[in-house]
Amino acid sequence: MSRILITGGSGFVGQALTLNLLKKNSYQIISLVRSFQEDQKFVEQLIAANIFAADLPENIDVIIHLAGRAHILNEQTTDPLSEFRKVNVEGTLQLARQALEKKVKRFIFMSSIGVNGSVTLQQPFTEDAIPQPHADYAVSKLEAEYELKKLFAGSDTELVIIRPPLVYAAHAPGNFARLLKLVASNLPLPFAGTNNKRSFVALENLVDFIQTCIQHPNAANQTFLVADQTPISTRELVQYLKQGMGKSVRFIYIPQSLMKLGAICIGKSKLYEQLFESLEVDTTKAQKLLGWTAPLSTQQAMLQVGQNYLKMKE
Repeated sequence: MSRILITGGSGFVGQALTLNLLKKNSYQIISLVRSFQEDQKFVEQLIAANIFAADLPENIDVIIHLAGRAHILNEQTTDPLSEFRKVNVEGTLQLARQALEKKVKRFIFMSSIGVNGSVTLQQPFTEDAIPQPHADYAVSKLEAEYELKKLFAGSDTELVIIRPPLVYAAHAPGNFARLLKLVASNLPLPFAGTNNKRSFVALENLVDFIQTCIQHPNAANQTFLVADQTPISTRELVQYLKQGMGKSVRFIYIPQSLMKLGAICIGKSKLYEQLFESLEVDTTKAQKLLGWTAPLSTQQAMLQVGQNYLKMKE
């Protein structure tokens, strides 16, 4: 039975992954969390420590490193890049050095599609594209990737890097939670003329992909982009969520040039980019090398999210 250590085990992705792996009855799960939690008693061992202070147990087969400093919506620090580096680079390397010392077989690192960039213009992002991170968070993830590759080069520990786009579910945090709240309202939304293409990944699909990377021999020392099979426009995204909620769709048309100007004026250029620009991900490598396809289609997953969101609010 494989022994797997998951950092960020109490987080959005960590909890779903832990529950999924436990159902397989073929893994012993050790969860590294910031503090003890009642809902984590089902794991074999719980380590309450940050990734700088954690002393890892022996005989770990796979480490899945999900913990990190993520996007901060209302950043207060004067030097956010340094803060991202402290956790996402230095903390990751601290963990990785222990993995080497304890002869961990595989180290799976959760990176971000932001490493590739924030917008696609003509071609979807691929693993071979030149990285072009635009945000401090993505810069720190790219630096961590580089350092991990150097650290594990020539060792027996296999490195797997995963770059997902936005991960969604009914209980997703951050901007997707705000979008769900907006979609659940009866307000008309300005996406009538929106024909962008964006890739997302359902929480269930990401968890399935991570599970594939745990043992598949072809995943060793590879970087993968992972996403739902079909990119969709923001208009289609809202339509699917509304349909799942059993609500009618009300769109209004506002020229995108006007929306962009308004976003710039109020300091929301990033939000405009996320709603109106394209970000497509090519998952051909994962399909060919690992034989992986997303269990849920984009439409299925979005409809399910809309349904589950209403149930959460009851």
